[in-house]
Amino acid sequence: MPRGDGTGPLGQGPGTGRGRGMGRGAGKGRMDGTGARGGLAENCVCPVCGIKVARKAGTLCVSINCPKCGTMMMKE
Repeated sequence: MPRGDGTGPLGQGPGTGRGRGMGRGAGKGRMDGTGARGGLAENCVCPVCGIKVARKAGTLCVSINCPKCGTMMMKE
């Protein structure tokens, strides 16, 4: 189909390529609906005693120890 007018071999004319019908932006994409935050938790929670601590920007929950029992925190 050198001219792009649909006169090429059967099955290779306009409208037979990948993704036809869905349109652009119809899929979920990489973010999977989590928004601009990227899935970061606002709070860290202790898996042992359940205490919650506010997560500081740029800090991972696993790098924070629970102030009550000393266990490594997890994202909420």
